[in-house]
Amino acid sequence: MVLTEYILKRRCFSKKMNMSKEYEKYVNIDGAALYTKVIKGKKDNPVIIMDAGYGDYSKTWDQVAEKITEYGTVLLYDRAGLGKSEKSPNTRVSSEMVKELREILQQLHLKPPYIFVGHSFGGINVRLFASLYPEETAGLILVDSTPENYREKFLPIMSSEFQEAYYKQFTYEGTYEEFMRSLDEVGRHPQTLGNIPLVIVAAGKKDFYSDEAQAQWIKMQKELLQLSNNHKMIIALNSGHYIQRDEPEYVIEAVKWIVSHM
Repeated sequence: MVLTEYILKRRCFSKKMNMSKEYEKYVNIDGAALYTKVIKGKKDNPVIIMDAGYGDYSKTWDQVAEKITEYGTVLLYDRAGLGKSEKSPNTRVSSEMVKELREILQQLHLKPPYIFVGHSFGGINVRLFASLYPEETAGLILVDSTPENYREKFLPIMSSEFQEAYYKQFTYEGTYEEFMRSLDEVGRHPQTLGNIPLVIVAAGKKDFYSDEAQAQWIKMQKELLQLSNNHKMIIALNSGHYIQRDEPEYVIEAVKWIVSHM
């Protein structure tokens, strides 16, 4: 396979790449080669970990990754089965994804403290990581993150066309049932991170949203502030769901704020 040959080549040159500011590496977890990219910052710590949304991968952070090396070392990665990563035999639920991310960090020798930046479903993953390992978490940024009560409190107010498209999307990364299990997993953990710095970055101009739906979305994003006693809210008024592309300065501002409150 071409991919396998490429992986072997990357491994052969891994020591050489580690000497540069930016390097890519495949990490083998349970027989699956997962793609990672480390961009060294002005200082080694904190490590800023970027987790993409459902079915998405590391390219989604292209407009912010290089700029936030001002504040630390950046880790980009593709979850199993996405981007350049191979499929995993493991169930595609957040608890498994957290285990895989932890293994990635260990194999790359990236030590805490960690700042997590999670977009959409990625926000569920990083919330679970922070809940399980608060001592390793220096801060949390949720970029238009999925609330765990999305199905109950938000989806019913959307049009039937929107709801149909929503249910049909679960073919890229895990099933609808696995996605719901992930929401349940994060909901079962303590809904407070104590004093860990938290920034909620919410989209203020979502596609296909009525005024009612947009208002409800902002309300639910504000409710996520309850996760920490040390928090900040940013509403990106001219952004759709991909704030990191529409108004990337807000994600960069959030990282800067977290670093200043560590």
